[in-house]
Amino acid sequence: MWRLWNDHVVLTSMLVTWATFGNITYCCVSVTSVKFSQYAVAQLYSLCEAKIIARMRKLRHYIRNSAIPSSNVIQLAPTQRYEVYYNMNHSKRGLALIFNHEFFTVSHLKPRCGTNVDCENLKATLKDLGFEVNDYHNLTQKDIVKQLERVAEMDHSEHDCLVIAVLSHGELGLLYAHDGAYKADSLWHYFTADKCQSLAGKPKLFFIQACQGDKLDPGITLKERTETDGYPSSIFRIPTQADFLIAYSTIPGYYSWRNTSRGSWFMQALCVELRDNGTRYDLLTMLTFVCQRVAVDFESNTPDNMTMHQQKQIPCITTMLTRLVKFTPPKNGRVV
Repeated sequence: MWRLWNDHVVLTSMLVTWATFGNITYCCVSVTSVKFSQYAVAQLYSLCEAKIIARMRKLRHYIRNSAIPSSNVIQLAPTQRYEVYYNMNHSKRGLALIFNHEFFTVSHLKPRCGTNVDCENLKATLKDLGFEVNDYHNLTQKDIVKQLERVAEMDHSEHDCLVIAVLSHGELGLLYAHDGAYKADSLWHYFTADKCQSLAGKPKLFFIQACQGDKLDPGITLKERTETDGYPSSIFRIPTQADFLIAYSTIPGYYSWRNTSRGSWFMQALCVELRDNGTRYDLLTMLTFVCQRVAVDFESNTPDNMTMHQQKQIPCITTMLTRLVKFTPPKNGRVV
Protein backbone atom coordinates (compact mmCIF):
# COMPACT_ATOMS: atom_id res chain seq x y z
CA MET A 1 0.00 0.00 0.00
CA TRP A 2 2.84 2.36 0.93
CA ARG A 3 4.58 1.54 -2.36
CA LEU A 4 1.47 2.40 -4.40
CA TRP A 5 0.95 5.65 -2.49
CA ASN A 6 4.59 6.61 -2.96
CA ASP A 7 4.29 5.90 -6.71
CA HIS A 8 1.38 8.29 -6.93
CA VAL A 9 3.25 11.06 -5.11
CA VAL A 10 6.25 10.78 -7.42
CA LEU A 11 3.98 10.44 -10.47
CA THR A 12 2.02 13.55 -9.55
CA SER A 13 5.22 15.51 -9.02
CA MET A 14 6.57 14.43 -12.40
CA LEU A 15 3.37 15.29 -14.24
CA VAL A 16 3.06 18.71 -12.65
CA THR A 17 6.64 19.59 -13.53
CA TRP A 18 7.12 17.95 -16.92
CA ALA A 19 3.70 17.59 -18.53
CA THR A 20 2.74 21.15 -17.60
CA PHE A 21 5.78 22.47 -19.44
CA GLY A 22 5.18 20.12 -22.33
CA ASN A 23 8.26 17.95 -21.76
CA ILE A 24 6.32 14.79 -22.53
CA THR A 25 9.28 13.00 -24.13
CA TYR A 26 11.46 13.38 -21.02
CA CYS A 27 8.51 12.32 -18.89
CA CYS A 28 8.03 9.11 -20.90
CA VAL A 29 11.77 8.28 -20.99
CA SER A 30 12.11 8.78 -17.25
CA VAL A 31 9.24 6.49 -16.40
CA THR A 32 11.07 3.61 -18.09
CA SER A 33 14.09 4.10 -15.81
CA VAL A 34 12.09 4.20 -12.57
CA LYS A 35 10.21 1.24 -11.08
CA PHE A 36 6.58 2.37 -10.92
CA SER A 37 3.54 0.24 -10.30
CA GLN A 38 1.57 -0.88 -13.35
CA TYR A 39 -1.30 1.39 -12.30
CA ALA A 40 0.98 4.43 -12.06
CA VAL A 41 2.46 3.81 -15.50
CA ALA A 42 -1.02 3.43 -17.00
CA GLN A 43 -2.04 6.74 -15.44
CA LEU A 44 1.07 8.45 -16.79
CA TYR A 45 0.49 7.06 -20.29
CA SER A 46 -3.14 8.18 -20.28
CA LEU A 47 -2.33 11.72 -19.19
CA CYS A 48 0.53 12.09 -21.66
CA GLU A 49 -1.67 10.84 -24.48
CA ALA A 50 -4.32 13.43 -23.58
CA LYS A 51 -1.64 16.13 -23.56
CA ILE A 52 -0.43 15.14 -27.03
CA ILE A 53 -3.98 15.14 -28.43
CA ALA A 54 -4.61 18.60 -26.96
CA ARG A 55 -1.40 19.94 -28.49
CA MET A 56 -2.24 18.48 -31.90
CA ARG A 57 -5.66 20.14 -31.81
CA LYS A 58 -4.04 23.49 -31.04
CA LEU A 59 -1.57 22.97 -33.89
CA ARG A 60 -4.33 22.14 -36.40
CA HIS A 61 -6.35 25.16 -35.25
CA TYR A 62 -3.28 27.39 -35.67
CA ILE A 63 -2.55 26.07 -39.16
CA ARG A 64 -6.18 26.54 -40.27
CA ASN A 65 -6.44 30.09 -38.96
CA SER A 66 -2.92 31.41 -39.43
CA ALA A 67 -2.08 34.03 -42.03
CA ILE A 68 1.07 32.17 -43.09
CA PRO A 69 1.10 31.93 -46.91
CA SER A 70 0.63 28.39 -48.17
CA SER A 71 1.69 29.10 -51.75
CA ASN A 72 4.74 26.85 -51.35
CA VAL A 73 2.67 23.84 -50.32
CA ILE A 74 2.47 21.30 -53.14
CA GLN A 75 -0.67 19.17 -53.00
CA LEU A 76 -1.12 16.23 -55.36
CA ALA A 77 -3.75 17.30 -57.91
CA PRO A 78 -6.73 14.91 -58.02
CA THR A 79 -7.32 15.74 -61.71
CA GLN A 80 -5.19 16.54 -64.76
CA ARG A 81 -4.61 20.23 -65.37
CA TYR A 82 -7.08 20.75 -68.23
CA GLU A 83 -9.40 17.84 -67.54
CA VAL A 84 -13.03 18.64 -68.38
CA TYR A 85 -14.53 16.65 -65.49
CA TYR A 86 -13.62 16.34 -61.83
CA ASN A 87 -12.25 12.96 -60.81
CA MET A 88 -15.25 11.06 -59.41
CA ASN A 89 -13.52 7.68 -59.25
CA HIS A 90 -12.04 7.72 -55.76
CA SER A 91 -12.80 4.80 -53.46
CA LYS A 92 -15.53 6.81 -51.71
CA ARG A 93 -18.07 9.36 -52.94
CA GLY A 94 -17.59 11.53 -49.86
CA LEU A 95 -19.40 13.00 -46.89
CA ALA A 96 -22.71 14.86 -46.99
CA LEU A 97 -23.78 16.94 -44.00
CA ILE A 98 -27.37 18.13 -43.60
CA PHE A 99 -28.09 20.81 -40.99
CA ASN A 100 -31.85 20.71 -40.55
CA HIS A 101 -33.54 23.39 -38.44
CA GLU A 102 -37.17 23.16 -37.43
CA PHE A 103 -37.25 24.95 -34.07
CA PHE A 104 -35.56 28.13 -32.87
CA THR A 105 -35.03 29.99 -29.61
CA VAL A 106 -35.02 33.30 -31.51
CA SER A 107 -38.38 34.84 -30.61
CA HIS A 108 -39.50 36.06 -34.05
CA LEU A 109 -38.71 32.79 -35.88
CA LYS A 110 -41.57 30.35 -36.33
CA PRO A 111 -41.14 26.56 -36.55
CA ARG A 112 -40.36 25.39 -40.09
CA CYS A 113 -43.11 22.84 -40.67
CA GLY A 114 -42.26 20.51 -43.55
CA THR A 115 -38.49 20.76 -43.18
CA ASN A 116 -38.19 17.16 -41.97
CA VAL A 117 -39.75 16.05 -45.27
CA ASP A 118 -36.97 17.93 -47.07
CA CYS A 119 -34.33 16.39 -44.82
CA GLU A 120 -35.45 12.80 -45.36
CA ASN A 121 -35.91 13.36 -49.09
CA LEU A 122 -32.44 14.84 -49.51
CA LYS A 123 -30.86 12.23 -47.25
CA ALA A 124 -32.29 9.34 -49.30
CA THR A 125 -31.32 11.03 -52.58
CA LEU A 126 -27.70 11.60 -51.54
CA LYS A 127 -27.39 8.05 -50.21
CA ASP A 128 -28.54 6.75 -53.58
CA LEU A 129 -25.70 8.74 -55.16
CA GLY A 130 -23.22 6.99 -52.87
CA PHE A 131 -22.68 9.65 -50.19
CA GLU A 132 -22.18 8.92 -46.51
CA VAL A 133 -24.87 11.18 -45.07
CA ASN A 134 -24.89 12.71 -41.58
CA ASP A 135 -27.97 14.73 -40.66
CA TYR A 136 -28.10 17.08 -37.67
CA HIS A 137 -31.21 18.64 -36.19
CA ASN A 138 -31.63 22.03 -34.49
CA LEU A 139 -27.94 22.54 -33.70
CA THR A 140 -26.68 25.70 -32.02
CA GLN A 141 -24.10 27.91 -33.74
CA LYS A 142 -21.37 26.42 -31.56
CA ASP A 143 -22.32 22.86 -32.44
CA ILE A 144 -22.44 23.67 -36.16
CA VAL A 145 -18.90 25.05 -35.95
CA LYS A 146 -17.76 21.90 -34.12
CA GLN A 147 -19.10 19.68 -36.90
CA LEU A 148 -17.55 21.84 -39.63
CA GLU A 149 -14.18 21.84 -37.87
CA ARG A 150 -14.38 18.08 -37.35
CA VAL A 151 -15.00 17.43 -41.04
CA ALA A 152 -12.36 19.96 -42.15
CA GLU A 153 -9.76 18.11 -40.07
CA MET A 154 -10.57 14.76 -41.68
CA ASP A 155 -8.56 13.16 -44.46
CA HIS A 156 -10.65 13.35 -47.66
CA SER A 157 -7.93 11.93 -49.92
CA GLU A 158 -10.11 9.00 -51.01
CA HIS A 159 -13.28 11.10 -51.39
CA ASP A 160 -14.70 12.49 -54.65
CA CYS A 161 -16.24 15.59 -53.12
CA LEU A 162 -18.08 17.16 -50.17
CA VAL A 163 -21.73 18.17 -49.82
CA ILE A 164 -23.17 20.44 -47.13
CA ALA A 165 -26.86 21.36 -47.02
CA VAL A 166 -28.61 23.82 -44.70
CA LEU A 167 -32.37 23.85 -44.23
CA SER A 168 -33.30 26.85 -42.13
CA HIS A 169 -34.61 30.39 -41.85
CA GLY A 170 -32.44 33.11 -43.34
CA GLU A 171 -32.15 36.67 -44.51
CA LEU A 172 -29.70 38.47 -46.77
CA GLY A 173 -26.29 36.89 -46.16
CA LEU A 174 -27.37 35.22 -42.91
CA LEU A 175 -28.60 31.80 -41.86
CA TYR A 176 -30.15 30.82 -38.54
CA ALA A 177 -28.96 28.13 -36.17
CA HIS A 178 -31.18 27.05 -33.29
CA ASP A 179 -29.96 29.95 -31.12
CA GLY A 180 -29.11 32.75 -33.53
CA ALA A 181 -27.82 33.95 -36.90
CA TYR A 182 -24.46 33.34 -38.54
CA LYS A 183 -22.93 34.40 -41.85
CA ALA A 184 -23.58 31.99 -44.68
CA ASP A 185 -20.00 32.24 -45.93
CA SER A 186 -18.74 30.82 -42.64
CA LEU A 187 -19.94 27.43 -43.88
CA TRP A 188 -17.28 27.17 -46.60
CA HIS A 189 -14.59 29.12 -44.71
CA TYR A 190 -13.22 25.86 -43.29
CA PHE A 191 -12.87 24.10 -46.64
CA THR A 192 -10.75 26.44 -48.77
CA ALA A 193 -7.79 24.72 -50.43
CA ASP A 194 -5.28 26.13 -47.94
CA LYS A 195 -7.24 24.98 -44.88
CA CYS A 196 -8.52 21.58 -46.02
CA GLN A 197 -5.83 20.40 -48.41
CA SER A 198 -7.23 16.90 -48.92
CA LEU A 199 -10.22 18.57 -50.65
CA ALA A 200 -8.06 20.89 -52.77
CA GLY A 201 -9.04 20.57 -56.43
CA LYS A 202 -12.22 18.68 -55.51
CA PRO A 203 -15.80 19.99 -55.71
CA LYS A 204 -17.33 21.34 -52.50
CA LEU A 205 -21.07 21.63 -52.98
CA PHE A 206 -23.40 23.69 -50.77
CA PHE A 207 -27.19 23.64 -50.98
CA ILE A 208 -29.03 26.26 -48.96
CA GLN A 209 -32.79 26.18 -48.46
CA ALA A 210 -33.60 29.45 -46.69
CA CYS A 211 -35.21 32.81 -47.30
CA GLN A 212 -32.82 35.56 -48.36
CA GLY A 213 -35.27 38.39 -47.63
CA ASP A 214 -38.98 39.18 -47.69
CA LYS A 215 -39.46 40.37 -51.27
CA LEU A 216 -42.05 38.55 -53.38
CA ASP A 217 -41.87 37.65 -57.07
CA PRO A 218 -45.31 37.83 -58.72
CA GLY A 219 -43.92 36.64 -62.07
CA ILE A 220 -45.34 37.44 -65.50
CA THR A 221 -47.46 35.41 -67.92
CA LEU A 222 -45.86 34.21 -71.16
CA LYS A 223 -47.74 32.97 -74.19
CA GLU A 224 -46.29 29.71 -75.50
CA ARG A 225 -45.19 29.79 -79.15
CA THR A 226 -47.16 27.60 -81.49
CA GLU A 227 -45.02 28.04 -84.65
CA THR A 228 -43.68 25.27 -86.22
CA ASP A 229 -2.32 29.15 -74.21
CA GLY A 230 -0.79 27.38 -70.98
CA TYR A 231 2.66 26.55 -69.66
CA PRO A 232 3.84 22.92 -70.11
CA SER A 233 4.32 22.09 -66.45
CA SER A 234 3.14 19.28 -64.18
CA ILE A 235 2.79 21.77 -61.31
CA PHE A 236 0.09 24.42 -61.33
CA ARG A 237 -1.47 26.65 -58.72
CA ILE A 238 -5.17 27.11 -58.01
CA PRO A 239 -6.97 29.82 -56.02
CA THR A 240 -7.87 28.84 -52.46
CA GLN A 241 -11.52 29.74 -53.16
CA ALA A 242 -11.77 27.56 -56.28
CA ASP A 243 -13.98 24.48 -56.72
CA PHE A 244 -16.97 25.67 -54.70
CA LEU A 245 -20.60 25.67 -55.75
CA ILE A 246 -23.33 27.33 -53.67
CA ALA A 247 -26.93 26.74 -54.69
CA TYR A 248 -29.44 29.00 -52.94
CA SER A 249 -33.14 28.25 -53.02
CA THR A 250 -33.87 31.86 -53.99
CA ILE A 251 -32.14 35.04 -55.12
CA PRO A 252 -30.79 37.61 -52.61
CA GLY A 253 -33.53 39.62 -50.94
CA TYR A 254 -36.37 37.28 -51.85
CA TYR A 255 -38.74 34.88 -50.14
CA SER A 256 -38.26 31.10 -50.35
CA TRP A 257 -41.39 28.94 -50.41
CA ARG A 258 -42.05 25.74 -48.46
CA ASN A 259 -45.06 23.43 -48.45
CA THR A 260 -45.79 22.11 -44.94
CA SER A 261 -46.60 18.60 -46.18
CA ARG A 262 -44.41 18.18 -49.29
CA GLY A 263 -41.41 20.28 -48.33
CA SER A 264 -39.78 23.27 -50.00
CA TRP A 265 -40.06 23.91 -53.74
CA PHE A 266 -36.29 23.97 -54.16
CA MET A 267 -35.59 20.72 -52.30
CA GLN A 268 -38.43 18.94 -54.08
CA ALA A 269 -37.04 19.96 -57.47
CA LEU A 270 -33.42 19.25 -56.51
CA CYS A 271 -34.16 15.73 -55.26
CA VAL A 272 -36.29 14.86 -58.30
CA GLU A 273 -33.55 16.03 -60.66
CA LEU A 274 -30.79 14.18 -58.81
CA ARG A 275 -32.87 10.99 -58.72
CA ASP A 276 -33.88 11.16 -62.38
CA ASN A 277 -30.63 12.41 -63.90
CA GLY A 278 -27.99 12.07 -61.18
CA THR A 279 -25.56 10.08 -63.33
CA ARG A 280 -26.79 11.28 -66.73
CA TYR A 281 -25.98 15.00 -66.75
CA ASP A 282 -23.35 17.16 -65.11
CA LEU A 283 -24.39 19.04 -61.96
CA LEU A 284 -24.69 22.52 -63.51
CA THR A 285 -26.96 21.14 -66.21
CA MET A 286 -29.10 19.49 -63.55
CA LEU A 287 -29.23 22.70 -61.51
CA THR A 288 -30.39 24.55 -64.62
CA PHE A 289 -33.26 22.08 -64.81
CA VAL A 290 -33.88 22.55 -61.07
CA CYS A 291 -34.29 26.27 -61.75
CA GLN A 292 -36.66 25.40 -64.58
CA ARG A 293 -38.76 23.12 -62.37
CA VAL A 294 -39.04 25.69 -59.58
CA ALA A 295 -39.80 28.53 -61.99
CA VAL A 296 -42.39 26.70 -64.08
CA ASP A 297 -43.97 24.02 -61.89
CA PHE A 298 -44.50 25.91 -58.63
CA GLU A 299 -46.71 28.82 -57.63
CA SER A 300 -48.05 29.84 -54.22
CA ASN A 301 -51.72 29.16 -53.58
CA THR A 302 -53.06 31.31 -50.74
CA PRO A 303 -56.34 32.83 -51.98
CA ASP A 304 -57.14 34.01 -48.45
CA ASN A 305 -54.01 36.20 -48.54
CA MET A 306 -53.80 37.95 -51.91
CA THR A 307 -50.41 39.48 -51.10
CA MET A 308 -48.87 36.01 -50.95
CA HIS A 309 -51.11 34.43 -53.61
CA GLN A 310 -49.73 33.25 -56.98
CA GLN A 311 -46.12 34.13 -56.19
CA LYS A 312 -43.10 32.62 -57.93
CA GLN A 313 -39.52 31.72 -57.04
CA ILE A 314 -36.20 31.18 -58.82
CA PRO A 315 -33.09 29.56 -57.30
CA CYS A 316 -29.70 31.24 -57.50
CA ILE A 317 -26.54 29.31 -58.35
CA THR A 318 -23.07 30.67 -57.55
CA THR A 319 -20.23 28.64 -58.99
CA MET A 320 -16.47 28.75 -58.62
CA LEU A 321 -16.12 25.29 -60.14
CA THR A 322 -13.23 24.83 -62.54
CA ARG A 323 -14.56 21.64 -64.16
CA LEU A 324 -17.82 19.80 -64.64
CA VAL A 325 -19.22 17.64 -61.84
CA LYS A 326 -20.65 14.40 -63.20
CA PHE A 327 -21.51 11.70 -60.69
CA THR A 328 -20.44 8.21 -61.66
CA PRO A 329 -22.75 5.32 -60.74
CA PRO A 330 -22.40 4.60 -57.00
CA LYS A 331 -19.85 1.97 -56.07
CA ASN A 332 -22.36 0.15 -53.89
CA GLY A 333 -24.27 -0.85 -57.01
CA ARG A 334 -27.20 1.49 -56.53
CA VAL A 335 -27.65 3.36 -59.78
CA VAL A 336 -29.88 6.40 -60.08
